[in-house]
Amino acid sequence: MDFYLRVGKLALGSRLRRLSERLTADAAKVYALYGIPLDPKWFPVFYILSNQETASITEIAQMIGHSHPSVSRIVKEMKQKGLIRSGEPAEDARMNVVMLSDAGRQLIPAIETQCQDVTQVVDNLLSSTQHNLWQAIEEFEYLLANKSFLDRIQAMRKDRECQRVEIIEYSSEFQDDFRRLNCEWIEQYFTLEEADRQSLNQPNKTIIEPGGKIYLARQNGEIVGTCALIKVSEDVCELAKMAVTEQARGQGIGWLLGQAAIAAARDLGAKTVYLESNTVLKPAIKLYQKLGFQKVVGHPSPYQRCNIQMELKLEQ
Repeated sequence: MDFYLRVGKLALGSRLRRLSERLTADAAKVYALYGIPLDPKWFPVFYILSNQETASITEIAQMIGHSHPSVSRIVKEMKQKGLIRSGEPAEDARMNVVMLSDAGRQLIPAIETQCQDVTQVVDNLLSSTQHNLWQAIEEFEYLLANKSFLDRIQAMRKDRECQRVEIIEYSSEFQDDFRRLNCEWIEQYFTLEEADRQSLNQPNKTIIEPGGKIYLARQNGEIVGTCALIKVSEDVCELAKMAVTEQARGQGIGWLLGQAAIAAARDLGAKTVYLESNTVLKPAIKLYQKLGFQKVVGHPSPYQRCNIQMELKLEQ
């Protein structure tokens, strides 16, 4: 117990497993107390078959939330003890079903008596606690069904890593980084085009001086991402040259860069931000959608690789 007090919530799974093992150990003794030859892990399958004539292994697995192999093993064990037998439903002879044997059905009255006593004991335990464990488990399971524990850990890790990312504005000392990051992804999927060379070789002339912005993401002293906002007119800006180096992807850096560029567009008084991309860049398209961009049919693009245009309407 001292271990769980020291470790705390980190050992949630281990502590729940220990509680489960303690209840399971007592459950085996309870069955023996009532003279019922049933392994506690068989109870869910027994319960289903005691309340309906037949069921397939697939149906049982779905009803009790177990895997098909797990239910198959339990059914096999119960068959060996003579508590279950196989049959075939008339409507579909291809699907094997199982049912309680006569010996299995003879256990139902004793099981019902045991269940009444167990239910009363559980109610007594729950009423003696400050927090209702049963309701807490239901709520916990509901939350995990909507978003798994792994997904929550991944999101937490991404948030933590994002906190180590600094978004800074471009200066000439970062021109090589700006070019490097964009050449990485362009040359991985496509080829550099003339429009690329103009903006990557002369970012001050093509982006900054006309009133645009370039942002860079710095993590642990290294430039790992970049994004440009090109001022097209008083009302329109273009989100362009979004790039995150491969080893830093999946940390939400693109989201931070996109948010910075959109905020800058608002400051410039723009009403619309548009972008051009290619549908082969699925993570990028997903990011743009998350930022609020929607697919549109726009003006002809200077890029041969462009096969999708998207825009975001800004609320002033």
